[in-house]
Formats: sequence, C-alpha cells, structure tokens
Amino acid sequence: MERKDHIDLFGGSVLVIFAMVMGLNQVVIKVVNDGMQPVFQAGLRSLFAFFVVWGWALWRGKRISVTDGTFKAGVLTGCLFSIEFIFLFLALDMTTVARNSIFWYSMPVWMAIGAHFLIEGERLNAQKILGLIISMVGLVWAFSDRGLDGEAGSLLGDMMSILGSMCWAGIGLSVRVSKLKEASIEMQLLYNLAVSAIVLLPFSLLFGDWIRDLQTMHVFMLGFQVVIVVAGGFLVWFWILTIYPASKMASFGFLTPAFGVIFSWLILDDAISFTILGALVLISAGIVLINYKPKKPISNEDA
Repeated sequence: MERKDHIDLFGGSVLVIFAMVMGLNQVVIKVVNDGMQPVFQAGLRSLFAFFVVWGWALWRGKRISVTDGTFKAGVLTGCLFSIEFIFLFLALDMTTVARNSIFWYSMPVWMAIGAHFLIEGERLNAQKILGLIISMVGLVWAFSDRGLDGEAGSLLGDMMSILGSMCWAGIGLSVRVSKLKEASIEMQLLYNLAVSAIVLLPFSLLFGDWIRDLQTMHVFMLGFQVVIVVAGGFLVWFWILTIYPASKMASFGFLTPAFGVIFSWLILDDAISFTILGALVLISAGIVLINYKPKKPISNEDA
C-alpha cells in the first residue's frame, strides 16, 4: 500500500483491532498462568513464535543475518525483552489485569523521558512535560489505590508492571540509537524472540514447577499468543507503521489499556474502582499530549 499522511477507515479499523487484541492478551496471559508457570509460559511463547516469524521471513524473502553489525544491539534488546516479560508475566500472577494495563501501557511516558536525553530532536517541550505530569499523576493515583479487600493486587506486582514497561521503552530507545534500526522488522523481532527463549526457559527453573493445572484451553490460549499476538500482532503493527504517520497512530495508544481494563472486567470480573478509571483517563490524556504533533501550516512556498 502507498504511504498516507492521515489515518483512513482501513488504518483506524486495523489500529482498533490491534488495540483490542493487545488488551485481550493481558487476560489470556493471566488465565494461562493458572496452567503453567509464568516465566515458563513466556519462554515457550518466545520459542514457538521465533519459528513462526522465521518461517514468515523466509517465505517473504526477508534478509536474515547477524553479520551486518546488529548482533550486539540485537542481543541487548533481546535481554531487555527477556526482563520485560519476566516482569509482565509475574506481575499478572500477582496483580489484576486492570491494574497491570494501567502500569504496563505507561511505556510512552518512559520512552519520552529517555528520548529527551538520547535522541536528537526528541527534546521535551512544554506540551510533552504537561503530558508527563498528567500521566505521572495518574500513575501515582492508581499505585496508591490498594483496595479495601485485597483485590487491588500486590505492591510487588504493580512495581513489576512498571519496571516491565520501562524495559519495553528501553527496547525502543535501543533500536533507535543503534544500527539495529537499519535491520528489517522481522530481524529485530527474531533477535528478541531468540534471545528471550534462550534466557527465559532456563531461568524459569528458578520459579518452581513448570506445570500447574494445565488444561486444553491453556494450550490453545498459548497458541493464540504465539500466532496472533507475538507473530501476527507485532508484524502487523510494524507494517502499519510503514503506511501511516507514527504521530497519527500514537493517538490510538490509549485504546489498548482501555480495552485491557474492559476485558478484565468482562472476562475476569475484576473490580474496577473509580480510582482505576480516573487514572486510566489521566494516563491516556497524558500519552496523547506526549505524542501529539500539531500539523505544520503550509507555507506560501509549498502552496
């Protein structure tokens, strides 16, 4: 498809569906945690998804190479990817999906702060600083809501969600400041999946038995994560990035935590407090401000 300067009906529909799938994924991970140990689940997901993405890349004739100067950066992002998902999968074992969605999808906040120091042209301005302040207020508000009956989740689980989100931002920053940005999307994803499979599966031995109460539905849900979320979801996201402006796509970023909260309530019957809803609104508003770029007026020379 040709490059476009605005989000049309097709692009908007794809972004909404992507946000729904990512929001649902939080619920799926938590349910599968009942069947298998969280870190083991994350390792299996990376292992199987690696072969799916590898097969896709070969079929599409994409260049797969570790000798193009991207190896060190690829290993670094793969290690961050591993830590990110250790935090995420363990967090979902300890806290609610609704709360995790709030903290996990605060990634643009940490990305903006890191970009200010590491990436030329990404300095914080008054608008972004206002967005950061609003988002931080939302995060603190959500973090302070411990609940009256213990349903709010553990303090450790909430902290893990935030730390995982920071690692996610670290991956994005590492790609943008290294040679890895020149590699294909498939190659970037393969680095993350290969390294994380190698790290997570042995590391999972530290967290107890691999199998808890494994049922058939858990196997199918793991397959959903491998094919739809990790392989399909991320490849579609990066494909859409080649068609539509990233600044326009960013305005849809608040939908994913919103869908996470909605699905946690519909499927898992999570209690959704006024604090969680308020924090979601504040963080979403902050993320929109952080990513929003006003359209430049057309000059007489361009007319």
